[in-house]
Amino acid sequence: MSTVMEMHDTLVLDAPTPGPPPSFSSGPPVPRRAKRPGLVTTETGVHILLRYYARTRCGRSREAIIAHYSGLVRSLAARFLSRSESLDDLVQVGAIGLIRAVDRYDPARALPFPVYAAPSILGEIKHHFRDRTWSVKVPRSLQERLLQARKVDAALSARLGRRPTVGEIAEALELTEEDVLEAMETGRKTRADSLDRPLDGEAGEDGLTLMDRVGSWDSDMHAWEAYTDLARALACLNPREQEILRLRFWEDESQTQVAEKLGLSQMHVSRLQARALARLKGILADEVARR
Repeated sequence: MSTVMEMHDTLVLDAPTPGPPPSFSSGPPVPRRAKRPGLVTTETGVHILLRYYARTRCGRSREAIIAHYSGLVRSLAARFLSRSESLDDLVQVGAIGLIRAVDRYDPARALPFPVYAAPSILGEIKHHFRDRTWSVKVPRSLQERLLQARKVDAALSARLGRRPTVGEIAEALELTEEDVLEAMETGRKTRADSLDRPLDGEAGEDGLTLMDRVGSWDSDMHAWEAYTDLARALACLNPREQEILRLRFWEDESQTQVAEKLGLSQMHVSRLQARALARLKGILADEVARR
C-alpha cells in the first residue's frame, strides 16, 4: 500500500504545470492594461495622481494625495492656536476640508491644488469655531459680526500701530458703536463659566467662588403676592377699622387693650373687628375672581 501512495505522490508532484488555455481568437493579442501610476510624493507626481484620481477615483491615489498635503493642513490650522482648541483637533477638522477639496478638484482648470484647497481647509476650521465651540447659543448674525470686528481690529492695528477704538472699528464696518460692543462682548462669552471658579483668581479653602454669588430660593417669596393683596384690601377700610386690625394683629393686643386705647367698649371693638374682617374677605375674594 505504501508503494502505491509513493507512486501517486511522484506522479502528482512531477506532473507539468498546466499552461493557459489555448486561444481560439484569430486576431492579434489584446494588449495588457497600463500599469497604475505609483504613489509618489513629488509635486509632479502628485499632480499626476490628481489627474489619475479625477479619472479613476482610485482609493490609493486619494490616500497618497491626502498624506502629501497633510503638512498644508497643519500649517493652516496653526493660525488658530490662540483659540481654545488644540492643534490636533484643528488638524482633524482641516483634514475634512482637504478631503472635500481632493474630491472636488478639477485638474483641467490648471489651478494649483494648494491654492484650491486652502479656502476649503480654512472654511472648515472657521465653521468648526462658529458651530461647535460655542457652549452658549448665539445668533449667526452676531457671530459673523464678531468675526468681521476681529478682522478689522487686526487690520487697523497693523495700519495705525495701535489698537483701534470702538468708534474706528464701527466706522470701518459701517455699524454703530453699540453693535460693535455687543459683538465684542459676545466674543468673551463663547464658553460657559464654571460655578466653582474662584472670584479672586486664586483657589483656596476660604476663597469665594461664583457659586457663592448665586442666590437661593427665599421661602417667603410665595407670601409676597398675598401681602400686596392684603395691603390693597386694607386700604379700602376706614381709618378706625384699619387701626383696630393693626392693634389686634400687628401689635398683638387684646380687645380690652384696644378698647381702652380707642375709648370704646370691648363689645364694640369686637363688632368692628368682625365687620372689618368680613369686608377684607370680600375684597380679597373679588381680587382672586378677577384674575
